Amino acid sequence: MTSPQIVWLRRDLRLADQPAFHAAAKVGPVIPVYVLDDAAAGDHAIGGAGRWWLHHSLESLGRDLAEMGSRIVFRRGDAAQEIAKIAKEIGAKTVQAVRHYEPWWRAAQERLAKEVDLVLHDGNYLLPIGAVTTGAGDPYKIYTPFSKAVLEQMPPREPMPAPDALDAPAKWPNGDELTDWQLLPAKPDWAGAMRDFWSVGEAAAHDRLKYWSDLVSQYNEGRNLPSIDGSSRLSPHLHWGEISPAQVWHRLQGRRGQGWATFAKELVWRDYAQNVIAQYPRYTKDSYRDGYDGLWRSGRDAQADLRLWRKGMTGYPIVDAGMRQLWQTGWMHNRVRMIAASFLVKHLLIDWREGERWFWDCLVDADYGNNGVNWQWISGTGVDSNMFPRIMAPLSQSEKFDAAEYIREYVPEIAHLGDDAIHDPDDDKRGEYPRKIIAHREARERALDAYRASRT
Repeated sequence: MTSPQIVWLRRDLRLADQPAFHAAAKVGPVIPVYVLDDAAAGDHAIGGAGRWWLHHSLESLGRDLAEMGSRIVFRRGDAAQEIAKIAKEIGAKTVQAVRHYEPWWRAAQERLAKEVDLVLHDGNYLLPIGAVTTGAGDPYKIYTPFSKAVLEQMPPREPMPAPDALDAPAKWPNGDELTDWQLLPAKPDWAGAMRDFWSVGEAAAHDRLKYWSDLVSQYNEGRNLPSIDGSSRLSPHLHWGEISPAQVWHRLQGRRGQGWATFAKELVWRDYAQNVIAQYPRYTKDSYRDGYDGLWRSGRDAQADLRLWRKGMTGYPIVDAGMRQLWQTGWMHNRVRMIAASFLVKHLLIDWREGERWFWDCLVDADYGNNGVNWQWISGTGVDSNMFPRIMAPLSQSEKFDAAEYIREYVPEIAHLGDDAIHDPDDDKRGEYPRKIIAHREARERALDAYRASRT
């Protein structure tokens, strides 16, 4: 009998267009395995919101596999060691897996390859990371030429269908129960709004894509308007691999209007972020540009400001609405992410890494590449980034992008105010809602002074 094939699952929790499943199903009995390895990632172990999503995604994939007479084997510990143990227990010679680029997964892949025949497939991005290079053969550092080079190679490969069947092994290895991992919050259960906001799993991802395909033509304008459902909300489905970017591309390509062209570049940005961390594995920890470490405030006052930012109590309605949406739903509108991140780094002069860590814990789509690249872009410290002196004005941004209804939803203390007042309420109309922790002009001048001082 053909020896079993292990499919090592990570952020690739789907059956269709999942090349590891596709390859394993052709060879012999298939044993899907997910190992919860918190130690390997260190301070980037899956955050609280991500763990909530992971539980439901694994549960969903488990149901899909059960319909095919299969299941997921759950283990906890060192992923490379646990996969190698299972391979030895059942006599498996080959492990099929989708390639991952986070530094801890690259290290685990290298170690596991010394123990078994590890076959790595590309499938989580439009193109294999490293496949797009400059004329000199070097990886790109700047997004715009990278994007142009990727778009020249589009469309991506055709998506693969789900396997027709997965043969079960004669004997399943032992494993944990998913509930044993306690990924879901219990005391307290803070995930109520997340349950209302999201449907999780491969089927839910395709339902969302179907819905979004009718709206993508409006994306160029709608993406900046937090009061409407103008974002795709595909980001967590793509992050956890419940759907592939190739599937998204082939479903949406050819849509008329600038909306699809703009959204296509968002998909390319995912590839770009992985391209960056492949070159700079510590990108979420170290500023790429020198001379910024002395810019950030520290001490008791800075920590107090950081707490108010986290709680959505800065006195800036658009910032606070975003931070409360993040806490309640595990997600934040993209335009508001930029506003809230810029506010932390430039209005409050707090180290971008504090924001990166908070987003990592709170976002259901927290991605090592995207999170680090986005934070270094907004802070001006990145390999390709916005200049620090370009300081977003949250109050005018709120009015410009018509965020009134968004603010009413997440900052109910001022929901009674009209559209003319809600973006920047007078102090006597705020009620229990706090006053600004710092005035915009004062914050702007402080930031520019600090920046000039750091350049001398």
